[in-house]
Amino acid sequence: MQIQISVEGEGAIAATTDLFSMPDINGTWKPVDETEREAVLATVGTIVGVVGGSLAIAEQLRKWYKEHHAGKNGKTIEKVLLVGQNGQ
Repeated sequence: MQIQISVEGEGAIAATTDLFSMPDINGTWKPVDETEREAVLATVGTIVGVVGGSLAIAEQLRKWYKEHHAGKNGKTIEKVLLVGQNGQ
């Protein structure tokens, strides 16, 4: 399984760091140097492995998104895009 992820917003780096530090998610990510809007930071990554059941991972992702979209540590994320192996 391989999932591409993109996270945008001033909290993108912190959010992506938190996501990839989850024990059930394996992969790599990097910050995007240039974006169209100066104030928005973005990251891209690839989740190459997920350990555990899909329901448990879905719940972890939902909780992660809610925390960071609401402004964990005062910085929010604006958009998260997940693209699976089949392009959806």
